[in-house]
Amino acid sequence: MAMINTVLGPVSSDELGVTLMHEHIVSAQPGWECDALAVPYDREAIAKVCVEALEEAKAYGVKSLVDAAPNDLHRDVALDKMVSERSGINIICATGLYHEAGGKPSYLNFRSRIFDTTTEIYETFMKEITQGIGDTEVKAGVIKVATGDRQISVYEERVLRAAARAQRESGVPIITHTEAGTMGPEQADLLISEGADPKRIMIGHIGGNANLQYHTSVLEKGVYIAFDQLGVEAFFPDTLRKACIIGLIGVGYANRIMLSHDHSAYRLGRSTEWPDFVRALMPNWSYAHVFKNIIPALKQAGVSDEKVNTMMVENPRRLFAGE
Repeated sequence: MAMINTVLGPVSSDELGVTLMHEHIVSAQPGWECDALAVPYDREAIAKVCVEALEEAKAYGVKSLVDAAPNDLHRDVALDKMVSERSGINIICATGLYHEAGGKPSYLNFRSRIFDTTTEIYETFMKEITQGIGDTEVKAGVIKVATGDRQISVYEERVLRAAARAQRESGVPIITHTEAGTMGPEQADLLISEGADPKRIMIGHIGGNANLQYHTSVLEKGVYIAFDQLGVEAFFPDTLRKACIIGLIGVGYANRIMLSHDHSAYRLGRSTEWPDFVRALMPNWSYAHVFKNIIPALKQAGVSDEKVNTMMVENPRRLFAGE
């Protein structure tokens, strides 16, 4: 049994229950705050929206959720605390950095001309895991890292190496963002080469393509994988994701797969609502889609309740416990 940092304090891995391993409370792109017409940030109003959005998932038995926002994508642990307290759902927040094209690399890229920024990033991760984020005393429970489309930049390599060092020292698992279903094997190789425990690594967004050879090449590293953009059909259809999940379960990988949505209840910036054409492409995207639509389809294809429980309860528990 492992103890896990949630925004309201430590819980045991046995208390996680049904867990969504890659979600967001809010979504934001760096620079939204520079838009003079952006909707003002109202934490109380946003918390209300988020709690309401989680009610359906909670009705399906969701007990825990990982807010995968890294340090540079408007992570708000005070908001996470409010939502956790009011919803009754364990929220685990991240320390980490996004990929170079989508995050905030300028500061660290500048410092890398003079200083060892791999060590500086590692020190940030460790401070947030062991002491707390800012002055909140909330400790990160996962390390979130990301790489770009078909390549790992020098900046991203530093982040991954720092994450591996922090995971090795702290035992906190690493969850990843892969862009367009690429670089999963390379992420795993780099992290493991730096001493990260593969049993504490979850390679994310694996459903960005339908190549089973790609999926198994990641699984052969001994890590977990996550189909964690279910419902995001603007990028890739769930029909193919479901086929991949069913196929991988059929050849014995149920004990290495997790399911989630990468959903957010509130989007920061000029408009808080997705336009109609985007909603038409993602009609089912919510915190409950896996339970309403994906799991029933898997069961119809012959996936047992036991294997569903493995993916939704046991695998998250085992990732945090390093099993």
